[in-house]
Amino acid sequence: MSEVRVIDSKELDFSFRGGPPGAAYVARALSPEISPNIGVGFARWEGAEVAWTVLYDEVVFVIEGCFELTANGRKHEVRPGQMLWIPEGTELVYGGHALFGYVVHPGNWKELHGLA
Repeated sequence: MSEVRVIDSKELDFSFRGGPPGAAYVARALSPEISPNIGVGFARWEGAEVAWTVLYDEVVFVIEGCFELTANGRKHEVRPGQMLWIPEGTELVYGGHALFGYVVHPGNWKELHGLA
């Protein structure tokens, strides 16, 4: 059984995920080896717009700034203290200027979709 862990976003290695314009960075905080059930991490969005179709269920919770997500013709602006539920299969565009956390299920979605 795994032990309880404290994870600080300041200690993670963020990978570039989009831009220009702007930039987007993501850091996975729990690897599939720790938990194949959920994926957890942090992201910093600095004005980039990244289109994606989610291959998992996702929750985004904003820590700083304003995260923007456009899906089904509707733009959502999510601020600190708010979170966003995104069901699997949603076609969207991530955007805004924010530090946010995310949780995805299943955590091993890349393996399940042959992307690992």
